Amino acid sequence: MKDFLFVYRADYTNQPTASPEELQAVTKLWMDWIGGIAAQNKLTSPGNRLTSGGKVVRPKNVVTDGPYTEIKELIGGYSIVKTATIDEAVEIAKGCPIYMIGGNVEVREINPM
Repeated sequence: MKDFLFVYRADYTNQPTASPEELQAVTKLWMDWIGGIAAQNKLTSPGNRLTSGGKVVRPKNVVTDGPYTEIKELIGGYSIVKTATIDEAVEIAKGCPIYMIGGNVEVREINPM
């Protein structure tokens, strides 16, 4: 089995506004989806959501604020799953609730050091 990183991305300029009840319903969809992966014993880490702010450190200790306003797509979080192949990881990613808001899931194999 290999570990694969799911990177959740969405267009932060086009996020729908939601009532507390709608947010609760969406959170339940996410928890159910992650729970289903865990029930298959394929969840290495549920990961976390990420805040919208941050810093970028470049060579020569240059530090800038991020993400940048010209970038519409925001990384909202991540998870790690374990599957035999990337195709199996992609099949799991197809069930992600992020597609409801026009987002996407980047699937990347983790290369252990």
